[in-house]
Amino acid sequence: MITLIGMSGSLRRASLNSALLRAAAAVMPSEAELRIESIAGIPLYDGDIEAEHGIPAAVSNLKDLIAAADGLLLVTPEYNNSIPGVTKNAIDWLTRPAADIPRVFGGKPVAIAGASPGGFGTILSQNAWLPVFRTVGAELWSGGRLLVSRATKVVDANGNISDQATQENIRNFVEGFVRYVRQKKT
Repeated sequence: MITLIGMSGSLRRASLNSALLRAAAAVMPSEAELRIESIAGIPLYDGDIEAEHGIPAAVSNLKDLIAAADGLLLVTPEYNNSIPGVTKNAIDWLTRPAADIPRVFGGKPVAIAGASPGGFGTILSQNAWLPVFRTVGAELWSGGRLLVSRATKVVDANGNISDQATQENIRNFVEGFVRYVRQKKT
């Protein structure tokens, strides 16, 4: 069984990106599981907090889950043509202490997807994440892109993806990522 950790880069309850992540979990191939985890509860990074109190429990738990998983799917919003601060903050915490970076991210297959109410999906945010994940030694999957543009038109009032073409794009994306992760495992 291939185990992936999925993280939404949004804290909002009605997040388009959380809807996209749930849709991805629903169409996983039978040999794979996508476990949705949250960045909620991770405080703003502060070196003084780290020095005085250590790594917060929410961070330690998420680090252990990512380290144990076969891959990571980050579903990211795009704020002001870049990455969301809350998500970058979570990744920054996940790299503390620096000695843990190889355990958590070293060689870890990572896929990036995103949904946006705008017309360009989250292409700028996804591109902005590339140097971050390269820096921590992750293996970025470049076999596909999942950019859900005008997402407010494909996510229904219950937070589900209602558009068949978008559902098919999600399925193709996760199947491709699972194939990549399987190849990396063998």
